[in-house]
Amino acid sequence: MSSILLSSSVRSSLYSLQQTNDLLSSTQNRLATGKKVNSANDNPTVFFAASALSNRAADLNNVFDGVVAASKVLNSTSESLSAIRDLVTAAQSTARNALASTATTARTTGSVSGLTGTSSFAVTAARTIIVNDGTTTATITSAGAVTTQQIIDGVNNTANLRVKASLTADGKLQLEATTANAITIGGTITAPELSQFGLTAGVTAAGSLNTTRSSLAAQFDSIRSQIDQLATDATFNGTNLLNGGSLRISFNEKSTSSLSVAGVTNTAAGLGIAASAGTFQTDKDLNDALTSLGNSLNTLRTQASVFASNTNIVTIRQDFTRSMISALNAASDSLTAADTNEEGANMLALQTRQSLSSTALSLAAQADQTVLRMFR
Repeated sequence: MSSILLSSSVRSSLYSLQQTNDLLSSTQNRLATGKKVNSANDNPTVFFAASALSNRAADLNNVFDGVVAASKVLNSTSESLSAIRDLVTAAQSTARNALASTATTARTTGSVSGLTGTSSFAVTAARTIIVNDGTTTATITSAGAVTTQQIIDGVNNTANLRVKASLTADGKLQLEATTANAITIGGTITAPELSQFGLTAGVTAAGSLNTTRSSLAAQFDSIRSQIDQLATDATFNGTNLLNGGSLRISFNEKSTSSLSVAGVTNTAAGLGIAASAGTFQTDKDLNDALTSLGNSLNTLRTQASVFASNTNIVTIRQDFTRSMISALNAASDSLTAADTNEEGANMLALQTRQSLSSTALSLAAQADQTVLRMFR
């Protein structure tokens, strides 16, 4: 197709109108998107710099979601830990109530005070001290001397012996029956040798079971079972930090910055809380239970401090990541954002120029129209 010949004035006016329309279209796009750089064609350097900032903000936003989830896991763990601590405190109260109830089984308390586990007395070699419950016998054989701890261990470590040995608060050797059985002390040891420990040979008549202690022992075991159940149920979002689980939290998009949170096992066995021994008929069993409960509470307090510290770290990193995302998006926007006031003014100016260009084009075409009228 042959080209159409336009006069220079018409072509100039047409070119000016086309430029105005292009600028008008570009300005309308900037006002619509709010950006002065919408593609690499607008400004490659600015576009790719802004894209890099926006992409990192998007990556950090994904990381931020993980940090928020981890924060919720730690908060849930702290609450569960507090509940376990309450249960241990309840078990402690139960054991103390049992200890406040006077034991009714057979009991023999030595007359010598101030003894310790290392207290040692001369006893002729090969002579024996026996403690019998009517069925089972514990035998402690001398090698020339006997310590208080040897007697305690000999009694407590004899399987099925229904007698427990311990030292009282004032250091007296004490033997307690765990059931309604008698306690017999004897052996080949002489009376003077045995008296060094404050003991005398003979039989302590059988007593009776303390039903209050038995009931409280059952209550203690029930609380212990609840500790196990709570530790098992302390799962949040698939993670249980109180039953052997662990948690790793990434703080940046490359996972080069992270925090590993080691879990614990806070079942009753994990905390060292044993089931009630001998239905808590002896003070020794109750004191042992109270000792283990006290140690458990100390462990729980330490764990709570560690989890609180980790929660604080995660909260700080959460706030930091949020502010970093905001800063990156702000930096990206500052590179590409359009000044709507300026673009609005440009739009008005271009609309005016468009009208003027249309008028100029019309005027430039009048010369050709004059020639056309000559043929009419």
